[in-house]
Amino acid sequence: MTPTFPPAGSAKSAEPALTVDGTGLLCVTLLLRLRKEIEGVPPGTVVHVIATDPAAPLDLPAWCHMTGHTYLGPVPGEGPVYALRLTAGARATRPDAPWHATGREQERSRSR
Repeated sequence: MTPTFPPAGSAKSAEPALTVDGTGLLCVTLLLRLRKEIEGVPPGTVVHVIATDPAAPLDLPAWCHMTGHTYLGPVPGEGPVYALRLTAGARATRPDAPWHATGREQERSRSR
């Protein structure tokens, strides 16, 4: 399934409550940091992610699609910054592997 992207500029009005700095990190490491920093943060929180990895514009929306968070898009005029909104009931990923659901999520997927 191909992730859907919001209209360009939709992140413009979203003021961040949290900024995750992934400058210089490859996407896997960035997602591990993002996963750790959003743990316990309430749904509805807007997060800005600073990401210099060239794969970030593809990986961040794909990760949001996989987990259920809302990808808001690049933040205009802010350099390599992308916005997302945390959602209630998002699918958890493994602490060591951001592209893999936790055991509980894997079991749920198999039972469907």
